[in-house]
Amino acid sequence: MTTLTIIGKPDCHLCEVASEVVDAVVAEMPDAAAERLEIVEKSIADDPALYERWWEKIPVLLIDGELHTHWRVSPDRLRQALEEAMK
Repeated sequence: MTTLTIIGKPDCHLCEVASEVVDAVVAEMPDAAAERLEIVEKSIADDPALYERWWEKIPVLLIDGELHTHWRVSPDRLRQALEEAMK
C-alpha cells in the first residue's frame, strides 16, 4: 500500500487545486493500482506540529511520508512518482 498525504488547510485555493490534480491523476490510474493507494488529507489547522513544519509551504504532498512537492502540484511529476512508489 502506498500512502499519499495531502497537507493543507480550509479555504486554501492552492490546496483545492492540489486536491483536484490528485483526483485527476488517481482517476487515470488502472483500478488495480488505485486500490493500492491510500489518500490521507491532513489540515495544519488541526495539528500544531503540522502547522509548525508546513504552514508556509501548503499544500504539501507526501508519498509514503517523504516530501514529494509543495505549493504547486505537477500532474506529470505526481503520476511518475506514484508509479515509482507503487512498483
